[in-house]
Amino acid sequence: MSRSRAAIILAAGHGTRMKSSLSKVLHPVGGRPMLDWTIALARGLGCEKIVVVVGAHNPDARARAEALLGPGTTALQDPPLGTAHAVRAAQAALAGFSGDAIVLYADTPLIGAATADHVFTTLAEGYAVSVLGFEAEDPGAYGRLIETPEGDLAAIVEAKEASPEQLTVRLCNSGVLAAPAPLLFELLAEVKNDNAKGEYYLTDVVALARARGHKAKAVPAQEAEVLGVNSRVELAVAEARFQAARRHQAMLEGVTLIAPETVHFSHDTQLAADVVVEPHVVFGPKVVVETGAVIRAFSHLEDCIIRRGALIGPYARIRPGSDIGENAHIGNFVETKKAKIGAGAKANHLTYLGDVTVGAKTNIGAGTVTCNYDGFDKYHTEIGANAFIGSDTMLVAPVSVGEGAMTGSGSVITKDVPAGALAVERSEQRNLDGWATKFRARKAAAKAAKASPPSGD
Repeated sequence: MSRSRAAIILAAGHGTRMKSSLSKVLHPVGGRPMLDWTIALARGLGCEKIVVVVGAHNPDARARAEALLGPGTTALQDPPLGTAHAVRAAQAALAGFSGDAIVLYADTPLIGAATADHVFTTLAEGYAVSVLGFEAEDPGAYGRLIETPEGDLAAIVEAKEASPEQLTVRLCNSGVLAAPAPLLFELLAEVKNDNAKGEYYLTDVVALARARGHKAKAVPAQEAEVLGVNSRVELAVAEARFQAARRHQAMLEGVTLIAPETVHFSHDTQLAADVVVEPHVVFGPKVVVETGAVIRAFSHLEDCIIRRGALIGPYARIRPGSDIGENAHIGNFVETKKAKIGAGAKANHLTYLGDVTVGAKTNIGAGTVTCNYDGFDKYHTEIGANAFIGSDTMLVAPVSVGEGAMTGSGSVITKDVPAGALAVERSEQRNLDGWATKFRARKAAAKAAKASPPSGD
């Protein structure tokens, strides 16, 4: 039977290079705060206890962590004295826990669950400490993982402390480390700060464990997975790597992306097989698109469901709460919000549909607006099946249009329209015979008079 698991998530960094009033770990990748990514990873690993270590300077990170995990799930590191000191801050929260603990980072959002799980399984194979490493294209300032001839991990050496020979090693430390929790905290108590920075390094745990006769192991990961974010530049790199991976996954799952590099996903975007996505489409959070739907160019979707065979766009905006029915059409410059659009219904041009239910096979003419807001409250519009809403109709909610009813173009509808009725609300047209001809003649004469030079004396 596998051992119980816990996660210690380090989120106490100052993030000064982000130059932001928002805590670094709350900046999003794929529409999701980086802290949320790491908490989701810990949950996906089956961690029964999760502790987020924060600093006194970032109460917003503490609030976010406790909103996701509940009260008492954060620990304070104050002042910040290094990574080992940060992990020790979680000791009280894990008092009595005898399982394995993994140290994760709230600014490293792209680590996959399978990769992190390998860190735990290495402990089950008899190693006392397991460290996630990667082959760096440019090792630079990364700590180096020094291995024994037998392939075990001998030590982690910080770049500033490394010898010239050690600096040639390309296997680098991601910072992710796991060990049995009781042993981890025993080893942390032995860590000293006699180094160039005067900090307590978590990396010293490996050498301390080996000094006790324990074995340690480096677990391989891809460099792209373990990218840490410390600046807006690195945030953009993380976003690009997430997007590239998500696009690739979508195409493998049967989605057609005509210009993949122009399509932007959120962390939870769900596209079924045989969905077609044209260029320059943005998927905000909570979007589900069923099979056979087509999302045309320059459309933006958020918190909505697009049913089988629907056609969206181009230049459509589908806002939160929208449910677009099977084979429905939402065309260019149409915006929906909290709109339930029935199967086969069409709104092809220049329309706003907010707080509305539209029945099956109803046609919404160009320029239609559901007037749903009076400056204080929102109101609902109900449109039945097989209705025809004429162009430039203003539907002043709350109002209903019955099944099979019609509205005349240019009408302002303020009263319910019975099923099968025609509602027309506009002034009677008057034709003034000859008026336009006389008007043009008068204006032309005035223009000519202005252009003629004055006669001399």
